[in-house]
Amino acid sequence: MSDQLMALRVFARVARAGSFSRAAKEMKLSQPTASRLIAVLEEQLGATLLIRTTRSVTLTDAGKDYLASVQTALDTLDEAEHAVRGSGELRGRIRIAASSIFASRVIVPILPQFMALHPALHVELIVEDQRQDLIAEGVDVAIRFGKLADSVAIARLLGRWPLVLAAAPHYLERHGTPSGPDELSGHRAILAGPVAASEWTFRKSDQQLAIKPKGALSITGSEVGMNACIEGLGIILASYPSLRDYLARGELTRLLPDWDMGEIESHALFPSGQAAKPAARIFVEFLQQELRNLQDTSTLSIQ
Repeated sequence: MSDQLMALRVFARVARAGSFSRAAKEMKLSQPTASRLIAVLEEQLGATLLIRTTRSVTLTDAGKDYLASVQTALDTLDEAEHAVRGSGELRGRIRIAASSIFASRVIVPILPQFMALHPALHVELIVEDQRQDLIAEGVDVAIRFGKLADSVAIARLLGRWPLVLAAAPHYLERHGTPSGPDELSGHRAILAGPVAASEWTFRKSDQQLAIKPKGALSITGSEVGMNACIEGLGIILASYPSLRDYLARGELTRLLPDWDMGEIESHALFPSGQAAKPAARIFVEFLQQELRNLQDTSTLSIQ
């Protein structure tokens, strides 16, 4: 590999890792070698790409722009090598973005098998409950819940999950257990994650009721919302799979099971305007198969 190509790969790795030592270790280089390659690259470009401090390494504005172009070129090169080899072995890196609850409950448990199948692939898991700009942040595939904006062109449906209500047993002991949607007006709601809404809709046979939850607590992250519910701060609306373990352990109690509250969709999103990376496509196919293998198919519909 030429020094220039190696310098580009080192720059991209340092930018992602935020550390020369970590990037050098991952690439099996000495730290002085990694520093020298970047110094030569900056001298050739006549621009400072990285700001170095004793604690971290961050990108300059020029470095951010350069990384966007360089990473695209490196990804294209990795894909070309993958196609020529035709071995099915994935190389390079894949950046996967997901919410904390989906990352911890679904993605992390399947990563050992996926990474064993592709040992030369470097996986970066971005755990954020806020939505990312896929192109600006270099995300190869993001897992999103809820309805997608019309402008999103490249998406693959992963599944549809039933929505259910739940509360902690000690909350119900203090405030009572609602026997119907109309009794929810006297309860506190925890509005958390992608299903947080100003209105809850209930259906049963030919009946349909819309209730405005009295939210005493709003939380952007689903996982934190579950913890708040366990602490007895109110009633939460969430997808059944995210609540299943809590319900099985008795930490939460399902409410109004005879009423249908609809479902929430989950999609894998690829950056628009460019072909999805082979590693991203293969990961999503692997994820879909694992989701199909989940038990409890009577309450979890996977497409």
